[in-house]
Amino acid sequence: MQTNRYTFLQTGFLNKASLLAIVCFVLLAAGSAMAQSTGFKTIGQQFDQHRKKALQEKLYLHIDRPVYACGETMWFKLYNVDGTLHQPLDMSKVAYIEVLDDAKQAVLQAKVALKEGTGNGSFILPATLKSGNYKVRAYTNWMKNFSPEFYFEQPITIVNTFQKLEAPEKTVAAGYTIQFFPEGGNMVAGIENKIAFKAINQKTGKGIDFTGELHDQYGTKIADFKPYKFGMGHFTFTPSKGATYTATVKLAADRGFVKPLPAVFEQGYALNLNEDGAERLKITINQVGQTGEQVYLLGHTRQMIAVAEEATINQGQATFIVDKNVLADGITHFTIFNTQQKPVAERLYFKQPTQKLELKLLPDKSQYTTRDKVTLDLLANADNTASTANLSMAVYRLDSLQGATDSNIESYFWLTSDLKGTIENPAYYFSALGKTDAAAIDNLMLTHGWSRFKWEDIINKEPAAYSYLPEYNGHFIKGKVTHKSTGAPAPGIKTYLGSPGKHIRFYNARSDANGAIQFEAKDFFGEKDIVVQSDFSKDSTFHFEIYSPFSDKYAASKVAAFDLSEELKQEVTLRHVQTQVQQAYFGNYTNLFKPAGVDSISFYGIPSESYLLDDYKRFKVMEEVMREYVPGVQVRKRGGNFRFMVFNRAHKSIFQDNPMVLLDGVPVFDIDKIMAFDPLKVKKLDVVTSLYFNGPLVYNGVVSYTTYTGDLAGFELNPRALLQAYDGLQLQREFYAPAYESPEQKQSRLADLRNLLYWAPDLTIPSGKGKQVNFYTSDQPGTYLIVVQGLTENGVMGSKAVTFSVKQPVL
Repeated sequence: MQTNRYTFLQTGFLNKASLLAIVCFVLLAAGSAMAQSTGFKTIGQQFDQHRKKALQEKLYLHIDRPVYACGETMWFKLYNVDGTLHQPLDMSKVAYIEVLDDAKQAVLQAKVALKEGTGNGSFILPATLKSGNYKVRAYTNWMKNFSPEFYFEQPITIVNTFQKLEAPEKTVAAGYTIQFFPEGGNMVAGIENKIAFKAINQKTGKGIDFTGELHDQYGTKIADFKPYKFGMGHFTFTPSKGATYTATVKLAADRGFVKPLPAVFEQGYALNLNEDGAERLKITINQVGQTGEQVYLLGHTRQMIAVAEEATINQGQATFIVDKNVLADGITHFTIFNTQQKPVAERLYFKQPTQKLELKLLPDKSQYTTRDKVTLDLLANADNTASTANLSMAVYRLDSLQGATDSNIESYFWLTSDLKGTIENPAYYFSALGKTDAAAIDNLMLTHGWSRFKWEDIINKEPAAYSYLPEYNGHFIKGKVTHKSTGAPAPGIKTYLGSPGKHIRFYNARSDANGAIQFEAKDFFGEKDIVVQSDFSKDSTFHFEIYSPFSDKYAASKVAAFDLSEELKQEVTLRHVQTQVQQAYFGNYTNLFKPAGVDSISFYGIPSESYLLDDYKRFKVMEEVMREYVPGVQVRKRGGNFRFMVFNRAHKSIFQDNPMVLLDGVPVFDIDKIMAFDPLKVKKLDVVTSLYFNGPLVYNGVVSYTTYTGDLAGFELNPRALLQAYDGLQLQREFYAPAYESPEQKQSRLADLRNLLYWAPDLTIPSGKGKQVNFYTSDQPGTYLIVVQGLTENGVMGSKAVTFSVKQPVL
């Protein structure tokens, strides 16, 4: 264009009209280019706004071992991090943990408290569970705004040794499948395309080995291909316009199947990424059907923009050179946009993390005897940074049922949490060999592309409104208020939730336009009864409903088929004996819980007046109690009904309306009923003699009665109130293991067949420092695995596993 314009101007043969037309054309072209540039800039701005609004949380669970017998305890440690920087995130204070069966039904559920991004919990596996493969999943309330594919999931196996194992079904031929993934997204005619593939055994989900041939519609062989690792690989070829292609997959024993490749596009974009030396990447865009078009490259790593460049397609091609040093560690998404701001090609690239938490496990011996003391030196070094590592450790026996897990905290945060589909042996990519296996990691990027968002939800769209808020302070108990007669939502209703107990916890809410209510229940631990009601003396009759806080959405992934070989019968029998022995000799230690560490002061703090009724003359009538020694409350009668009038000491006046009256934390709106209650059942009486602000509501003082038992002591609730059992946050169970320090302890006749020797969810070690850990072996010889993993406050993560052996002592 510039060459032609220069020639025209030099010849002097242009008239004024022609010159004006050219000037207008140049100005329009410049304006178009500016508009394109502005549009491309807008993509980056909108993307950054989305990232800030849609903060991502990632949860990882360190589960103590992969296989359990019913009756055993599953232990786990939670790590909650910022999905962008992988630093511990102290946003959500509650995590939801579930064990799902193969039908995606929850068989166990728990709410676990999080503090500064960590927490821990446990499940005792009941004998009602059937043998099979299960999934453990974890998420926060905020994560429910996004796809359940983002929830943490890990497979486990549970064997019910109390039930006879079902006879295996007749052997069914395993199903095999292969998928093809053109680099960038589409196969385009006339351009050399890189085609990645992944072939798996559908029963196990594992990659398969095979040989393959690519044929066109005439049966002509175009290429041979075979997997490189884990059933994945790639090949290149140039598809022809109008052609169709089929892959023939050949397995062992003359088995095989055919699979068509994706359709060939006559026009479109093809993306190709290659290493351009040690420090650069070369991204080539080939386009068929148009030339002179501007394209835009946006590269982001966990939604942090690293690359934003424009280029012009010249002779069907545009090239971008990317400096690897500008890319953050982990997976970078490279997306190509056309002039209409539509994404037309995408490619993933993985950069190995440059920082790692180096962990060293140094047992004092390589071999131990039964009931022997193990002294382990644990060292942590986060690349000489002055940070503290928060770690968890499990020590369990390896046997024919269970081995080492194929994932860890590194593989989850760097890979699994950001890729679609099941990754076979993700820990491989962080092993000494896997870190240098560029072909394997690139095949993974080509076959597991995925984004935590859809571009159409970002570009030129208003920020999404999220239904689930982060639980910054405590667990949200949600429900709904409806009119009992019609079932219609009841908006604007003052609703109260109390939980009978000695520690007064009381919450309130006002229903919204849809009748929804939400109570922020801070420090709500253990199994409790809750009472939900309104002030029935003022309001009409309402129906109250409390929802389950657990997610009703599930990821598409399935658990692998359960197949317990008859050859493992001896190991299953041993597990049964181990479980029964542990229950018989150490069952008393199963339900030892750590104190919740919550403030025992009532929600209203220190009251203006407080009375321990045993310190005064005991009256048999509540009216005498209130009149004789509770000066902060005046008792009056109006229309034959009792009223309480609390002194407003701050303003030296008297409130004319009733205060909030509580019995063991449950509101009582009928003063006559509390006056008829037996005062000999009341241990304590508190009075707040001022306005009290509680959430959206204000009370004319508070009068709070606490019984000796904390369970309402027979007080009859209003029949219109909702009374139901509710599980609060899980109390932390204490891990118990016997010690054999003295000769007498070693000679104890109590059998010790522990499969799990040690579990420590909270080990903190400053970087560059060490910590000594001690535990004892059991009566069970074998090979044991020590697994330690965790991360620092700066988000540097690491894991380590070592083995040691236990032998019977030589007599």
